[in-house]
Amino acid sequence: MVTTVEEQAKLVEASKRLAAFQAVKDYLLPEYTRIGIGSGSTVVYVVDAIAALGPDVTSKMAFYPTGSQSEELIEAAGLNLQYISKLPAGKQLDVAFDGADEVDDDLNLIKGGGACLWQEKIVAASAKQFVCVADFRKLSARLGTAWKKGIPIEVLPMAAPRVLDELQRMGAQNPRIRPGLPGKAGAIVTDNGMWIIDAPFAPLLLSKDTGTGGQAGDGTNGTWAVDALADALIKIPGVAEIGLFYGKNGLQVASGAQKPVAAYFGMADGTVQVRSPSS
Repeated sequence: MVTTVEEQAKLVEASKRLAAFQAVKDYLLPEYTRIGIGSGSTVVYVVDAIAALGPDVTSKMAFYPTGSQSEELIEAAGLNLQYISKLPAGKQLDVAFDGADEVDDDLNLIKGGGACLWQEKIVAASAKQFVCVADFRKLSARLGTAWKKGIPIEVLPMAAPRVLDELQRMGAQNPRIRPGLPGKAGAIVTDNGMWIIDAPFAPLLLSKDTGTGGQAGDGTNGTWAVDALADALIKIPGVAEIGLFYGKNGLQVASGAQKPVAAYFGMADGTVQVRSPSS
């Protein structure tokens, strides 16, 4: 039994590593040549797992980061760095690995806790297969249950006050502009020169919650379904991108998928739980 904060932290890290190594084993095939690498603490172990395959496997591969953190990880591991802006027209990444802040029963995600959500979505949607890797703390039945910081929304700075007003009208609970680093005045600035607004909503409904006889999920009384809220948020003028990854996965559409084809979770008991769209 975990009895100290230090032991709990070690357990979480071991959990992340297990999930990362299993995901890479299952989804990184030797014939792949273009691989997306996401952001966040779990991705450190994804890169470790890839590097452990050795240059005989990885030398023929190019790795596409979602931001400066993953760029540094790729270079430090001696892997071939490439950029999504250089992906040839008509080509896709074979697979992309990334983490999440929260994952629901339908494999919808909240991402953007590290303020890289726009790049993360571009890389995920550029891949034939997007694989999510996380630890047991990220599992929730509904988005917004465990992750209370809110949905990250990347906005044009000049539009931030108006976006905040609109979010409040939509039922967001105390949305706020994310501050910068401790000791630094002002808002956090993304790699794209934008600001981040974190907008907490009541737990988001799944498709099964809004069927015949279910709730509307259209924002009535501040209750939203994932897809309906995502559609409403992205239409607010001044919003560049949102931290909801929703819609289709790579098994359902040939390109542009935001949802993962599988999600790997390192569990507290040392096992790895794999969730797929059909599970």
